[in-house]
Amino acid sequence: MRRMKAIIQSMTVEERKNPAIIDGSRRMRIARGSGTTPREINELLKSFFEAKKLMKKLGKKGKFGRKQLFPF
Repeated sequence: MRRMKAIIQSMTVEERKNPAIIDGSRRMRIARGSGTTPREINELLKSFFEAKKLMKKLGKKGKFGRKQLFPF
């Protein structure tokens, strides 16, 4: 959790709002600022985009898909 916090705090406000703009040079800068490696930045971004995709998918089913997930 500390590393994730350090990574996020090393991002600019614009990068936090739109993580899709983070390219290789920005990843290097974030890694240097947070004391982590670019690989850890990649893992955090990958998990963020996967979670975003899942929430979008569940949101389309209505109320996070309660009827499909919980049959009662």
